[in-house]
Amino acid sequence: MSGHSKWNNIKNRKGAVDRVRAKTFNELSKKIRIQVKQSGTGDPKASPALALLFDKAREANMPNDKIQRAINSGLGKGAAGNIQEVTYEGYGPGGVAIMAIAQTDNPNRTASEIRFIFTRHEGSLSGPNSAKFMFSWQADKYVPNLPMEVTDPAAIAVLDELVAELEDNEDVEDVYVSATWPSPDSK
Repeated sequence: MSGHSKWNNIKNRKGAVDRVRAKTFNELSKKIRIQVKQSGTGDPKASPALALLFDKAREANMPNDKIQRAINSGLGKGAAGNIQEVTYEGYGPGGVAIMAIAQTDNPNRTASEIRFIFTRHEGSLSGPNSAKFMFSWQADKYVPNLPMEVTDPAAIAVLDELVAELEDNEDVEDVYVSATWPSPDSK
């Protein structure tokens, strides 16, 4: 009966549910923070989009302290005050340039998290303006100047994981990649 522990099954199921919940909370927190920053207020009566996000957060059973922390972060006050926009630049597998734009109250912590994500996925975090020259600013977003075509299936898998993990980071707002590759669903 080895490997048939009821406790182990519960632990694995709860772990999977907790990961999904954490990802949902991070996405909602990020959206609330952005909406509060855009509207300039944390009052849902003044912003219908913010009221809708609050409803979604309540449906997901997001704790009130997390909602309040996202509001304070968007307003730039409280423990999350002094929010800075920081651009982290690096290179992924095959020399693909990657830029991650983050809103953070602690750039050192966020840099450490981003560096760990890059390192785990065969990439490296580099210095300021080391990858930015490969992008140009057009219509409120960065567009690669000369997009690379990635065809190696192993590199595609690693890039997908790297970009997904960067986007899942709580502080990262946008991720820009200087490469194109076929999506795994297109096969």
